[in-house]
Amino acid sequence: MESTENNVKSLNFIEAIIEEDLKQKKHEGKLHFRFPPEPNGFLHIGHAKSICLNFGLAEEYGGLCNLRFDDTNPTKEETKYVESIKEDIQWLGFQWNDKPYFASDYFDQLYAWAVQLIQEGKAYVDEQSQEEISKQRGVPTRPGLESPYRNRSVEENLALFEKMKVGEIPDGAMVLRAKINMASPNMHMRDPILYRVLHAEHHRTGKKWNIYPMYDFAHGQSDYIEGITHSLCTLEFEIHRPLYDWFLDQIADGPKPRQIEFARLNLNYTVMSKRKLLELVNKNLVSGWDDPRMPTISGLRRRGYTPESIRNFADRIGIAKRDNVIDFGLLEFSVREHLNEIAPRVFGVLDPVKLVITNYPEGKVEEIELINNPERPEDGSRKVPFSKEIFIERNDFMEDPPKKFFRLAPGREVRLKGAYIVECTDFKKDEHGNITEIYCTYDPETRSGSNSEKKVKGTLHWVSEAHAVDAEVRLYDRLFLEEDPAGHEDYKELLNPDSLKIVQHCKLEPSLKEARVGDKFQFQRLGYFCVDPDSTPEYPVFNRTVPLRDSWAKK
Repeated sequence: MESTENNVKSLNFIEAIIEEDLKQKKHEGKLHFRFPPEPNGFLHIGHAKSICLNFGLAEEYGGLCNLRFDDTNPTKEETKYVESIKEDIQWLGFQWNDKPYFASDYFDQLYAWAVQLIQEGKAYVDEQSQEEISKQRGVPTRPGLESPYRNRSVEENLALFEKMKVGEIPDGAMVLRAKINMASPNMHMRDPILYRVLHAEHHRTGKKWNIYPMYDFAHGQSDYIEGITHSLCTLEFEIHRPLYDWFLDQIADGPKPRQIEFARLNLNYTVMSKRKLLELVNKNLVSGWDDPRMPTISGLRRRGYTPESIRNFADRIGIAKRDNVIDFGLLEFSVREHLNEIAPRVFGVLDPVKLVITNYPEGKVEEIELINNPERPEDGSRKVPFSKEIFIERNDFMEDPPKKFFRLAPGREVRLKGAYIVECTDFKKDEHGNITEIYCTYDPETRSGSNSEKKVKGTLHWVSEAHAVDAEVRLYDRLFLEEDPAGHEDYKELLNPDSLKIVQHCKLEPSLKEARVGDKFQFQRLGYFCVDPDSTPEYPVFNRTVPLRDSWAKK
């Protein structure tokens, strides 16, 4: 929802529909939404948009929102997916109405309605193969062909449907179809399949059923049973709406839910097809559903995204009627914006090189007081040890720098953040020409906060060698090299070989020894990082959530 300059609420088109329904006192002024995932994979950022929409509208208007699992395909569904979906919704900050619901809760009622349709001459058992049925449906510009079984008697259809139910019919041998209109320009109205034979054990109902309803037959009726007022779904279901309404017209004797379609979330540089995501997992192209490069909610959580940043992102992109592609950078901006507010600032050196302050007293250790977060003064400060030998980033030193290089070089001065100004006097190389040590002198009168008027252009972060915490840092980047990998013939060819770089033996300030899994920080000058579940007290592991700036903006 947006605001105008006069702070007048600007409604998206769904809110406008809802407000009009409330004005007309439809559904007695009550609002009931639902989020209906299929438990056949982990949720991704596109689902997060739908979660924020449905649960958000319930919060905004004082309505209810159900969590209902559309578990009509037992061959692909697992309890682990159910649990992960529940965890993701609660992590985002939402709570469903009452209890989790399942389409399988209504299998008996759906079966009874199917029998009712047969009895009314509106459904029949078809013994053709799926290929034959598809071929007979034809194309939208000319009528399809009626099944040779379309005009079976009610009695014969009931008897065959009962055989399907009790397990006497093998998989694929028969289906139950609605008798609607084989000449309809809408292909979904050309005698759609209601039930198929499937001898598969269901994760909730076990071996009770040998037939399972199709999604289109279960979805609207489940909405009706639960008293849903507004059934919000993405645009690909717009063409299904006449069928949704037709089913409800056959069985409803009260207020019916209204299906409203909105544009799904499409992000560049990623894929959000469950099939493709599952392929990435099964082929070990990523480490799992929660790999921080995946667009799954669990992957984003592990990478260090916050629920607030995802909800802010959903608000920022809004609700549209037409599909469009959102820049991945906007999602990264949303998390960067929130982490800037909440993340403590710390020192971490990812590619360390030793710097020795030659005139600093041997054995002396000072406690440098540093502000934890300038955005949140209430977070206070911490003390970081400073000593004669410290680590700085290797790329903060150049032997022969260009003119506008304002970091450390022979004869140049920089400030060590929070501490002193130092001047490089010498350095040492190994036999391969790599810098192994840098030598500097410091000016004891230039400690930060002193009255020294001496100014330098460069400021470096650092970590005391004697107090450094050894750690692993995982640098994550976008999983794909091109904006539209899903549009490529083989999207896997576009995987970014540099989407993960593991850096061993980074040096972190000692306060990070106490960091817990999920804790988030800004490594000053480097980006935002969080503690990975692989972390141990002996060897912490940090994931880079996002750099401080969008490194892809100029690509």
